[in-house]
Amino acid sequence: MIPYFADLPPEIYDGILAHVPRDERQQTSLSLTRAIPRSPVPLHHLFECIRLKSAESVVQLYRRLRGRLEEPRWVQEFSLETWNVDADVVVNLVALFSRLSMIALFVGPNFAPEHMEEMLEKPREALSYISLRFRPYVQRATYYQFLKGAYFDTTLVALSRWPTANHPTLSIVQDPLDAEIARTHHFAQPLVFFRLDPINTLACSPYLRSLTNLRLRVPSRQVAPFLYSSPRSIPGLRVLDLSTCDIRLTDVEALAGRFQRLMHLIVDGCHITWGDAQENEWANVGKTCALATVKAAKEREKKLKTWLAARAVCTSPNPELATVPEEVVAPARRARPGRRGLAAATISLRDEPTRTTTPVIPANTVVPKVRIVPSTPTLCSLSTTTSTLHKDKHDAIRAQFERGWDEGLAQLTAIRGRLYQSWRNGVRMVRIAGDQGMEEGLEGLEDVDGEGAFYGRDGSRNIWPVPVLCLAGPTADSVLHVDGCGHAVASYMWPDDI
Repeated sequence: MIPYFADLPPEIYDGILAHVPRDERQQTSLSLTRAIPRSPVPLHHLFECIRLKSAESVVQLYRRLRGRLEEPRWVQEFSLETWNVDADVVVNLVALFSRLSMIALFVGPNFAPEHMEEMLEKPREALSYISLRFRPYVQRATYYQFLKGAYFDTTLVALSRWPTANHPTLSIVQDPLDAEIARTHHFAQPLVFFRLDPINTLACSPYLRSLTNLRLRVPSRQVAPFLYSSPRSIPGLRVLDLSTCDIRLTDVEALAGRFQRLMHLIVDGCHITWGDAQENEWANVGKTCALATVKAAKEREKKLKTWLAARAVCTSPNPELATVPEEVVAPARRARPGRRGLAAATISLRDEPTRTTTPVIPANTVVPKVRIVPSTPTLCSLSTTTSTLHKDKHDAIRAQFERGWDEGLAQLTAIRGRLYQSWRNGVRMVRIAGDQGMEEGLEGLEDVDGEGAFYGRDGSRNIWPVPVLCLAGPTADSVLHVDGCGHAVASYMWPDDI
């Protein structure tokens, strides 16, 4: 029977290999070519999905593909899974691949920011999955990075210059410092990111306009404000993983209020509560999640009222009423009585008190009344970690969370009910659209055109389901996880088990 395998057409082998998982197809194709050397196994399956786990394999592959025209075009997925490698060879190797749709890199201590800048200098239109995992830690003290200012902030800036992509998935992870290294090596380890401003630049860039899945882990750094501070930040975000970052409950509230399509939020290793054992801690978390859109609507309504008032003054038919805004100056610090010390400065290098302007509204000026209806809560799951001491109390914690969620929904329903009556009485109602624009005037707002905006997801008077609360953290123990939790969704988006 074996001699007849060589007579099979290549299409048969294509059909067989199409049923093999992509990450196993390379090894399967290689095994076929060795077991049946005369068979017409299509060679492009050897290069479709490449995973390199040693520095030697990187050099060997580069020598194999350098100068070739057809074989590098077969590569669609490239994964580098080794920390010690010649970064220059990696840059040259990746430059050969013109049709990449997926790239995953381990960025170790041999990589410099210039390597990543060169690799990301030219946009790749077909690339929809990027995973960068940083581990710059060293065994011997070196201060080259600090003296040169060599940080990977420029990597984020380089990505922000790319054009809009089709629903990309992005992962930027800095591994936490190993406890053993921290215990035995008492010197400052290199930083991955010095400033966090580039996170906001990237979040508001055209490249992430259609981003749906984001994993951003920078241990113990406050990255959340750089995501939710701008109304143009990632309007299509659905899955967000901020594990190991410095995330507080106020950040969870702001994230749930900013991102209108956010369904799964993962904050493993973050302290969103002060203590798991306190009675109302998790009830407060549930209530905060339910009312996140209410706070966002109130803040947006304040900006809208200020804009409407200023516009009403400027368009007033009586020019005498359009007065110049008066300036409100912060009061100067009063000198304390007593004798000054010799070391007390006689001058101050501080900036002058900030001046804020408030428009003067004449009594007979009519300001249009516009109210903003809070958006529907979209959060389907909240995944985090509790202390080992309270793992046996997960059910009680979920009960507290559900109770707080129900209390928040009751307030949300009451607020929407009052707004509904105002809408029936002729008050103009708007709601925040998916693309929030720059929040200037009515930009990013749309008029309410029916009763469905005041009730449930399907337009009826139903209650929004409570989000799934998973407290298992990153553990692989399936018993601790809850059905439908964000960990399961993330493992499908990022199948690298980190």
